[in-house]
Order: sequence, then C-alpha cells, then structure tokens
Amino acid sequence: MNKFRSLVLVSTDPISLEKGANEVYSKLQSEIEKFGLQEEIALRKIEDVGRNDCAPIVIVYPEAVIYGPVRPEDVPFLVEEHLYKGRIAPGLQAAQRALSGRIAWISARKGSLPAENRVVLQRAGIVDPESIEDYIMHDGFEALAKAVTEMTPQQVIDEIKNSGLRGRGGAGFPTGMKWSFVAKAHGNPKYVVCNADESEPGTFKDRVILEGDPFNMIEAMSIAAYAVGASEGYVYIRGEYALAQQRLKGAIKQAEDRGLLGDHIFGSDFSFHLHIHSGAGAYICGEETALIESIEGKRGEPRNRPPYPVTVGLWGKPTVVNNVETLANVTPIIRNGATWYRKLGTINSPGTKVYTILGNVNNTGLIEVPMGITLREVISIYANGMKNDATFKLAQTGGSSGSIIPASLQDTPMDYDSYAKAGVSMGSGALLICDESTCVVDLAKVLMNFFRKESCGKCNPCRIGNERAYQILDNISQGLGSPKDLDDLQTISKNLVNLSNCGLGQTSGTPLLDVMKHFQAELDAHVKLQVCPTGVCSMSKIHRAVHA
Repeated sequence: MNKFRSLVLVSTDPISLEKGANEVYSKLQSEIEKFGLQEEIALRKIEDVGRNDCAPIVIVYPEAVIYGPVRPEDVPFLVEEHLYKGRIAPGLQAAQRALSGRIAWISARKGSLPAENRVVLQRAGIVDPESIEDYIMHDGFEALAKAVTEMTPQQVIDEIKNSGLRGRGGAGFPTGMKWSFVAKAHGNPKYVVCNADESEPGTFKDRVILEGDPFNMIEAMSIAAYAVGASEGYVYIRGEYALAQQRLKGAIKQAEDRGLLGDHIFGSDFSFHLHIHSGAGAYICGEETALIESIEGKRGEPRNRPPYPVTVGLWGKPTVVNNVETLANVTPIIRNGATWYRKLGTINSPGTKVYTILGNVNNTGLIEVPMGITLREVISIYANGMKNDATFKLAQTGGSSGSIIPASLQDTPMDYDSYAKAGVSMGSGALLICDESTCVVDLAKVLMNFFRKESCGKCNPCRIGNERAYQILDNISQGLGSPKDLDDLQTISKNLVNLSNCGLGQTSGTPLLDVMKHFQAELDAHVKLQVCPTGVCSMSKIHRAVHA
C-alpha cells in the first residue's frame, strides 16, 4: 500500500449524505488534484462516527482534526490551509465532543495515524537487513545492553509482565508469565525457541519481520534467554523461507563476530548461542510441542500435556516457546519501558497487532495497527473498502483455524477480551475478508479439506473427525445433504474442539461451529431446499434425484 503523509476521512452515513457528503468528497478530490497532492493525500469514505450534529464531517490525520459541518464551498479553503500549507483551517473545526460511533477509536488515538503505530515493523523496510551497523544506528542492541548491564533477570521479566504483552500466535497467553515459569523451573540447561513456522495459509507477517529486521529477533531472543537463564536458543523457521533463513544466518554471524551473541555478551557472565532449524513443510509443526519433537529429530507430532514445555520442553528441559511477532515486541518494551507500551492499544490488550489482509477488498497486504481497532475500520480505511462495492459478509481471523466473524460483529474491538466476550478468537493475524458471493458451505469445505490433509493422525477425533466433516460438507455442496448431516456436523465439531490432542484439531472445529451459529439459514437452504444462495455449489437435478 502507498505511504501517505495525510489521511482524510469523509463521513458518508445517511445523514451526512443527505447533507451533501458526496459533493464534499468530490470537491476534496478535485482540490487535492488541483494542488498536485494526490500522491501525498489518501482520501477515504467512512461510515457513522456519532457526530450527526455536525455532519458531514472531515477528519484529517495525523493531526486528528475534526471539521464539520463541511460544505462544498468550504473545501477549497480547507485544502489550501490544512493540506497544502499545513495549518489547521480556522472556523471550520467541529465543536469538541467525544465520538461515539463506529470509529470511536479516533478519540483514543491522540492524533496519531494508526498506520504509523509501528512497533513490530518499526525497522522493516528502513534498515539494511544485512548490515549490523545499520541496525545499531537505529537503536539496535540498546535493549539487550540495558537488560544485561542495568537489570536483573527478574526485573526484565517484571517489565514484560507490566507491559501486558500477550502471545501473538493466537492463544494470547501473557508472555511475562510464561517466562517466569521457565525461570523458576528446575533443570538445566534451559532453552529459548522462536516459532517461525508460519504455515497458516495467506499469512506472511513473520516472513516480513524476519526478512526485514533479522537482528531484532536475535536481540529479543537474547533478552528472553537472559531473563529465564537459558544459554541456547533455536529459531524453528519454515523451510520455504529461504531468504529469511539466509538473512538470519548472516545476522547471527555478524552478531557473533562483534561479541553481541555467544560468550560473555557485553563483558558479562551471560552467554547465549543461537541456532537455526529449518522446518519440512508440516502444518502441525506450528504447534509448540510438535515443533520441539521436530527439533529433536523425531516425527512432528504433538506431545500429551501436561507436562508443558515451560517445565519439560526441548530435550526434556524447561523451554520458552514464543512466536516471531511476540518476540519482536520485546526490544521496544525493554528500551522504552512498560508504561510507554501500555499507551498503545487497549487497557487489557496493550500494543499493536500485525495483520495480513486478503480477500474481496481493494487493498490487500500487511498492516500494523493498535489493538482495539474494529474490523469495519480495517476494511474501510486500510483495505479501502470492499472490491466492486460489494457487501461485506464475513471474515476469518487467524488463518484456517480462526473464527468466522459475521457482519453483525464487525464493530467489535479487535482485542483479546472483546473478542472473547463475543465468542471469537483473535487468531494469528490473517484476515480473510469475504463478500456476499462467498458460500459458507464451500468455505467450510475448503477448510476441512486443509485440516484432513494436515492432521498428523495421532488422535482419533482429529484424524477421523476432519475427514468425516469434509465428506458431509462435500455431500451438502452437491445437493446430497440431509438434516441429520447438520446434527452430525455439530457433534463432530464439538468433539474436535473438546477431545483433540493438540491445537490443530481443537481449532479445526471452530470455523464449523461459527458457520452453524451465524449462517444456519444458508445451511438450511443447502440441505432442505437444495439451493446454494450464492450459486457456488453444484445442485444439479441428478444430485437431487439421487438424494430423493
């Protein structure tokens, strides 16, 4: 996506439209072009912002100035003063009052453009990823130096705890708490493992982090090792990520050559050695215990838990396993402090989240936004709306195993607590956005096909359940379904969630349950009427005859 110095939002809710919002928008377009600012200014339409008293409104970032009511004849002055000369246009500002509508986050961002809240991606695309000197020039290894020379291991753990950092792999477990478990666990040596086996379809945020800022991962893992008392670490990286592996290996060599990795780091008693382990393309190895088995040279199958890796992990020793995005937050937290970090996001879900946007939208790609933004905001502002002005139907968070979010939940803040209350999960960061042409049966069928192929086969609920769910959905898509099939899908989905041995099977039932919860009418149309409302599924006369 293009980088703009300013973002201009125009309210286009029914009341705003009635008061001339379209005319204001068109006038803004022409005036921005008149001053030759079209490459610098992003102009977007938004929905209701809870300020009907001054509609239509125009909001300008990064200053977060709210103008309104704005008339077409006001626009030339607004553009010249604010967008061209850089001065707030006097007399056009709306009366100060808190926003209460669908983009109420505006009032909480304190004037910052959400796209500029880069924490995890702060150096990606800015530094030379193959130059340790460039990394050092951009505050590199300051956090590690601070941790090793000015803080005790417990103080580092406390800082991470106080920051409120939660695991960005999907589960959202408090990172500082996980570190404290390993630090207190009996047994040596201890290990730090980075889960970089990014195998969720459509997700590439970890690859961007590793390719764009590999030294940060080395620094973050070193801090984690210092905090928990580990002397060795492993980056378990997806085998297909050849460039990321190459840059990580080069970064490790440069850090070792300069004494920033290896023995007696910063002249202290702390030593840490880092290794790279390339994965073999198995989705199951994204599960932390299967990953550990793979590093040990065994078949990638999940272990029975308890015991958990924090006490019995790699080679039976206490082990921290964090994913790439989680670790990428560590260095800025230690460098800037927990208080700074808590100013980002929400009270109970501080910080930012990196999302991969894909699907039926105008802009796809990678964004880093504060926790608490809504799906509607992501679609309207960052994705630049639905493709061909189609109607939003659903989104899936977190890749194949993520929750299905219906349109009715698109204004729910995207943070751990809000999503938990709504009965959905945050997931790993992939946002598949679908319009009204998406058939939920077809979508569920694609997901079950993925899971039945990626299941390691160790436990019956996952091995048999995903295969059976796929067969039922395939029959339904061909007009061969029955009401009993829907009952069976309910049972299978619950068994997957409750009885599977690991996260793969446990989460594979999630999208099925969501589809049945939010799109029952569409399922009934397939089964009872033998009609696919979207026209995707094959409902031929032959199939109906066979079914009869």
